[in-house]
Amino acid sequence: MRQISFFSVEASGPRLSDLAGVLCAQGRPTAFGRTAARLQVVVEQPWRARLLAAELAWRGVRVTLTRAECGSPLVRTAFQVDLLPMANAWLDGDEKVVPPGFRLDGGMLRLWALAAGRNESRGYFFPFDPEVPQTHAPLTAALAAAGVPGQVVGPRGGGPAVRVTGRRRLDTLTELIGDPPPGAEALWPGGAIETPVENPAAAMA
Repeated sequence: MRQISFFSVEASGPRLSDLAGVLCAQGRPTAFGRTAARLQVVVEQPWRARLLAAELAWRGVRVTLTRAECGSPLVRTAFQVDLLPMANAWLDGDEKVVPPGFRLDGGMLRLWALAAGRNESRGYFFPFDPEVPQTHAPLTAALAAAGVPGQVVGPRGGGPAVRVTGRRRLDTLTELIGDPPPGAEALWPGGAIETPVENPAAAMA
């Protein structure tokens, strides 16, 4: 019988705290005074936006899908009072920071993977927010503490990101983040390395 890690998404179930995974990637928090906050993240592909929106809705978060000024898909939550503690923890003034003592779990890793993760022949990539380099070192340490240590790679190597390699580490990562949502199989660690299609059902027709 397969043992489930205490820190896996299967063991913990969907939680609001999972949204921190979006902030580990290129997501940004915005606090509205002391009353509410929202998160938003620009993603590269529309399928990422749709899958993220579904995952956030499953966690009780209202989501709007729109376009950023650059034309890329934008996932934006509504202002909610229950998002305020997370936003305050990840903000130092207007600057995004990693909270002291931050620990990753399977739910956070799952949303980080959906927001930006890449499965390549060279390993599994967890991209950082390129505009906030001071978050890279603490997030690298948090990945290692979660049991999936990796190598930091710069822009020339496909980063800024952490690249996780090795069958044991990738198996640990897969156990933590659970099964992929439909349409994201190629994105997941160990999946066939190909570009996920926009409409898997249509592609099979």
